[in-house]
Amino acid sequence: MIAKKLLAVAVTAVVATFALSQGAQAGPRLDKIMETKVLRVGTPGDYRPFAIKTDAGLSGHDIDVIEAMAKELGVKIEYVQTSWPKLMADLQSDQFDIAVGGITRNVARIRLIEMLPGYAPFGKVALVRSADKAKYTTVDDLNKPNVRVIKNPGGTNETFVLQNLKTAQVSTHDKNAEIPALIAEGKGDVMITETYEALVYSKADPRLHAAFIDAPLTPKSYLGFMLPKDDADYTRVMNFVWGQIDSRGILKGASDKWLK
Repeated sequence: MIAKKLLAVAVTAVVATFALSQGAQAGPRLDKIMETKVLRVGTPGDYRPFAIKTDAGLSGHDIDVIEAMAKELGVKIEYVQTSWPKLMADLQSDQFDIAVGGITRNVARIRLIEMLPGYAPFGKVALVRSADKAKYTTVDDLNKPNVRVIKNPGGTNETFVLQNLKTAQVSTHDKNAEIPALIAEGKGDVMITETYEALVYSKADPRLHAAFIDAPLTPKSYLGFMLPKDDADYTRVMNFVWGQIDSRGILKGASDKWLK
């Protein structure tokens, strides 16, 4: 009996020592990032003003913010192309360490991954032609058989369209950044998007009107950066870095530059 008790105590001590040694180390993802000095950032790169890819490279609110975070971490960024339909799967299969580019925080995503604090409050709105703006004052006006809605696949805008505009003529266009021009040219009537994207395109093209800006079609939501749920130390450090750049006014500066 005494021998068994001594063995149990010894085993408990070994387990406790192992747990303490593990807790004193950073997680594997954080270790890899700090060792390689590379943060892999995934983005669809097609959502103004958060992340847009052009011949000159990537630019936007989220690009400025993640660059500031990388600088705080002391690492460089390696951008990885993804798409809205593949965004979650690519993150979970370790194609990149963080995803940015105007990503809505919601329960469906938080169930599967981590997200950094919310920013840029918004609601779903509609981008329509300025000449037709009087036609669209309620969601029922959008949900008619003669209304042509063009959606981008894979994101929450598509979800809204499929749930709320079942009577409209709905088509899919893979390149989100091309849809506003299609609406302006009369190849479609409505694009469901979010507050900031609608404002960007309506300001840039007088043929377009941002409908429902003052009374969005959905309750207020926030955007956020996505992290894989495989390293608590990595999540903790990234939240700390977010707080650091916020306290230094970097988040406000990015907001003033891109979202006003």
